[in-house]
Amino acid sequence: MQQAHSDSAAHIPVLKEEVLTALNLQRDSYVVDATFGRGGHSRSIMEELGDKGRLLVIDRDPAAIAQAEFEWSDDERVEIVHAPFSTLHEILQARALSGQITAILFDFGVSSPQLDNPERGFSFSHDGPLDMRMDTTKGISAAEWLQQVEEHELIHVLRKFGEERFARKVALKIKQHERIETTAELAAIVSEVVRTREPGKHPATRTFQAIRIAVNAELEEIESVLPQALDCLASGGRLVIISFHSLEDRLVKRFLREQSKGDPFPPDLPVTNDMLSPTLKLIGKPVKAGAEELNRNRRARSAVLRIAEKTGSPQ
Repeated sequence: MQQAHSDSAAHIPVLKEEVLTALNLQRDSYVVDATFGRGGHSRSIMEELGDKGRLLVIDRDPAAIAQAEFEWSDDERVEIVHAPFSTLHEILQARALSGQITAILFDFGVSSPQLDNPERGFSFSHDGPLDMRMDTTKGISAAEWLQQVEEHELIHVLRKFGEERFARKVALKIKQHERIETTAELAAIVSEVVRTREPGKHPATRTFQAIRIAVNAELEEIESVLPQALDCLASGGRLVIISFHSLEDRLVKRFLREQSKGDPFPPDLPVTNDMLSPTLKLIGKPVKAGAEELNRNRRARSAVLRIAEKTGSPQ
C-alpha cells in the first residue's frame, strides 16, 4: 500500500484545472473517472463534491486500484471498480445508474507511473521484463505476443499503431529472434535498423507504442466505450476526454463530430438543424496545455482535451 501512495506523489495530472471546468460539477454530481490512473483528477473532483456527491472510479491496472483503495476505501461517496473501461455500461447498468451520470472523464493512454516502473515493461528508458499489460492479471505479455505474432501482422501493427515508416525492417529484425525477454533487448534490436528518428525521440519510440496498443487492444477499447458513455450520461451531462496521440484523438474527434451532427439525412432534403436530433453538443474548441504547464510536465505536450454535453433538458 505504501508503494501506491508513493506512486501518486510522483504523478502530475494533465490539464487538471481545465478538466475541472469542463466537468461542470455541482456539489451533488455523480461522476465517473473511467481511467483513475493514480487519482490526480479524482482528487480534484472530490474537492468539488459535497456529502451527496458520488464518484465511481474504474481502472484495469491493479496498481491503480491499489492506489484508489489506499485513498478512498473509507469514503462512502467513492466506489472503486477493477475493470476495463469498455465495461462501463455493464458496470453502471448493474447499479441502475445508466442514463443518470452527471459527468464522465477519460484520460487515455499510459500513465507516468506505468512508464516509470521498469517491472511494467512499457518504456525503453528502463530495462525490465517486456510485459506492457495494463492489467497484469490478464492476457499475454508483449514478449509472448511478439513470440506468436506472424511477421505480416507485426508489420501491420507497426504501421497502423506506431505509424512506423520502417515497419517492414523492424518486423523482420524482431522475428529473427526466437524470444525477446526485456525492454532493453527490444530497444537494441529496433535501434539496429532504425538509425534516424525525429529530434529527441528514441529509435524504438514508435515500435513500443505500437506493441503496447496491440497488447492492450487500446483503440478497440476506445471505440467500444464512446457510445456506452453517451448512453450512460444524463441529459445535460458532460463527456470529457483527454487523448495523447493522433490515433486516439482521431477516434474521439470522429465520434463527437458524428454525434453532434445528428441524424444522417440526405443533403438535398429541406431539414432544419433542430430536426437532426444531435445527441451531443460540442463545448468549446479542443484544449491544449499552456506554457506554464508544459514547463512543469512534459507529458502534457501531446494532450488534447475535448468536451461535449449530452443534449436535452437535465433530468
